[in-house]
Amino acid sequence: MKLLRVGAPGAERPALLTGDDVLLDLSGLTRDIDADFLAGGGADRVRAALRSGELRPIEPAAELPYGSRLGAPVARPGKVVCVGLNYREHAAESGMDVPEEPVVFFKASNTVVGPEDEVLIPRGSVKTDYEVELAVVIGSQARYLESPRDSRRHIAGYAISNDVSEREFQLERGGQWVKGKSCETFNPLGPWLVTPDEVGDPQALGLRLWVNGELRQNSTTADMIFDVDHLVWYLSQFMVLDPGDVINTGTPQGVALGLPGRPYLREGDVMELEIDRLGRQRQTAGQA
Repeated sequence: MKLLRVGAPGAERPALLTGDDVLLDLSGLTRDIDADFLAGGGADRVRAALRSGELRPIEPAAELPYGSRLGAPVARPGKVVCVGLNYREHAAESGMDVPEEPVVFFKASNTVVGPEDEVLIPRGSVKTDYEVELAVVIGSQARYLESPRDSRRHIAGYAISNDVSEREFQLERGGQWVKGKSCETFNPLGPWLVTPDEVGDPQALGLRLWVNGELRQNSTTADMIFDVDHLVWYLSQFMVLDPGDVINTGTPQGVALGLPGRPYLREGDVMELEIDRLGRQRQTAGQA
């Protein structure tokens, strides 16, 4: 299933996009797609309502997702946990060794915006960068999992994430990476949350990113150093993962930091991102 949220910021309506591109209203089942919905078996309730025919199209019936603003498919997460240097080719282009354990950092949860919302370049920034990533959304609490084999039952679904980064803030200003990761609008998410049954193997997904029509990133999740199951298990040893939490699983090669001339984002640049079976995003860079 494809779960999404449609509407103006702060007034999004929960919805389901069917295989026939019909947008069904979920507001009779839940007030939002959030931690309570995910923890309370919301996806199962949606499936039951879909089978019974009780879901109705959002009016007007012709209103499809790209005819209206999409919010992030999950209401503000409790936390956004990020994994750095998790693709072999990206580690190589960064001139860094392949890590022996996942590199973990956080983004502020209020960085999460809709998949087509404007991305704001911070004031004074000249090194704002893009990163297409597979996002994992947690569906049930995970703590001290016994092994990576236990991870899948805690995953609600997957989405596209743009882990926008300011490289000077991240690497040249001292302290932790969080400073270069938590500027406003720095985590477009969506267009929808796709449930695991529709995604299949999360390690067999192509992911791509264009800037102004130029293909910059083109790889596959098979290049991950630590796979999705390992990451969920690993993180659960250090923190409690709660429903609605988002894990950004790392980015492949092709970021501006690793390219000749370092073509960082400038005002007016257009980013387009896609991951197999997860849809497509598009953002324009503006100025804060």
